[in-house]
Amino acid sequence: MTIASSNLTIPKRKPRTYLDEDFKVNNWETIQPYFEELKSRDINSVVDLENWMSDRSELESVLSEDLGWRYIRMTCDTQNEETTKAFQYFVSEIEPKIAPLDHELNLKLMHSPYEPALEREKYRIYLRGVERALEIFREKNIPLSTEIITKQQQYAAITGAMTVTLDGEEVTLQRAADRLKRTDRAVREEAWRTVQERRYEDREKLDNLFDELLKLRHEVAKNADFDNFRDYMFAAMGRFDYTPQDCFDFHASIEELIVPLLTKIDEERKQKLGVAELRPWDLDVDPTGKKPLEPFQTGQELLEKTVEVFYKLDSFLGDCLATMREMGHLDLESRKGKAPGGYNYPLDEIGVPFIFMNATSSLRDVITMLHEGGHAVHSFLTRDLKLNAAKHPPSEVAELASMSMELISMDYWDIFFQDEDELKRAKRTHLESVLETFPWVATVDKFQHWIYEHPEQSQQERHAEWVKIFETFNHKIVSWEAIEKYKPYMWQKQLHIYEVPFYYVEYAMAQLGAIAVWKNYKESPAEGLAAYKKALSLGYTVSIGEVYEAAGIKFDFSTEYIKSLVDFVKEEMSKI
Repeated sequence: MTIASSNLTIPKRKPRTYLDEDFKVNNWETIQPYFEELKSRDINSVVDLENWMSDRSELESVLSEDLGWRYIRMTCDTQNEETTKAFQYFVSEIEPKIAPLDHELNLKLMHSPYEPALEREKYRIYLRGVERALEIFREKNIPLSTEIITKQQQYAAITGAMTVTLDGEEVTLQRAADRLKRTDRAVREEAWRTVQERRYEDREKLDNLFDELLKLRHEVAKNADFDNFRDYMFAAMGRFDYTPQDCFDFHASIEELIVPLLTKIDEERKQKLGVAELRPWDLDVDPTGKKPLEPFQTGQELLEKTVEVFYKLDSFLGDCLATMREMGHLDLESRKGKAPGGYNYPLDEIGVPFIFMNATSSLRDVITMLHEGGHAVHSFLTRDLKLNAAKHPPSEVAELASMSMELISMDYWDIFFQDEDELKRAKRTHLESVLETFPWVATVDKFQHWIYEHPEQSQQERHAEWVKIFETFNHKIVSWEAIEKYKPYMWQKQLHIYEVPFYYVEYAMAQLGAIAVWKNYKESPAEGLAAYKKALSLGYTVSIGEVYEAAGIKFDFSTEYIKSLVDFVKEEMSKI
């Protein structure tokens, strides 16, 4: 059944006030005049300065959306040479020319005699970001950044081409992973080993690619007068609200509070499965021997059911996804040649994002769809903010939107699971995965700190450090006997390490926030949902802490706060 709102209005992009209505990004020559005009324009009042900022924002949104579509088309088909060339053209021929002019526009803004007269409360976050961009900008990093983006793209091409053959059928790694939920242990083991062996084939290629990225990133950091790329990225990502030491303390709290709880869950799993040893291929199957959950069969069914869940929650949320459906802004099913992973890509001018994922037919796919749907709602709630920069909050806020949606939607999961036992199993499985988020995030984040603090590392040293960190946080009682060779390379499946370095600890921070949002929602659904939407609508016009406060929660990852929220999750699990 197709769920739709009777008064659904398909958005159109707002009329342009600066660029020509028919402007398209064809080449640098079509873009350059706008940058030159902004650079040379006379500004004689605060009003002039605000109009200049608005015009610059419009140019940024048009360019951002054009790049967005190029990226989307490339990831939807990594084997298509034309879409790959179109993306590469923007990255190699347009972005390097934008960067120095962007820097000059930042200087023009901050050196304007009218800048001090701007309304501080309205623009403080934006101006803070401009100041930071000026601090870290180095012209010699422009070609390095282009080279880095090009190399990052190679990761998607390598992993997107990975397939395996099972039962005579060639399948993507995502589809092969579905077999890890099968009740036949031999089937699970074969699938796990086959997938790991396929990744293992490309281990040297991926290791060498990362060596190149590591060298380039360290050079960028040194050029900008930072000791290492970690410190550079904390500045570049605008991490004004916490430090590396806060991350280390967070890791320690996770090890102390959550790892023992998950070890206990693993011990219960081992007993229920009745196995002498728990193995990596035993972690996704239902421990009571029930067949895998199949909440949908096709990408279309996944979409329709998710739209229905969103409408049950709130008419605005339903309209968001229904609008994307009507506009064709989704590509959901896994297929050969498609890049791995999932994302919600904001499209800044139209204000209607695009959701990309690799669905097969699992509970994990439902969670991914709900997660990306939360990001999508965030895009809709910020689409009318005046400055383009305000539509892009830091990931600690962005992931709060998505992870909260996973949890507050649980009251309506009966749309996916009509059987009461299956519904309970889905909820319990997801809450366990919520807890599992923390140690995996700590693993990836701590590994990245080590990587960039030791830029001269050998591949062997990197592998050894990964294993050490992995064993600190993950599945203490799982046996890796006779399969140890795969463990040093497990990090290579985490695309963030290659494509968006240091974008990961936010998942755990936001997961804490999401649990708190869910707790508020459980206590008062209407008030909790209203606070969630209000917080997201702020975009990046206020600090992270202020967004969290608007949602009725705290931006806090102290041991005490973690314990209180983990206790709440345990209590909810006991009710299922």
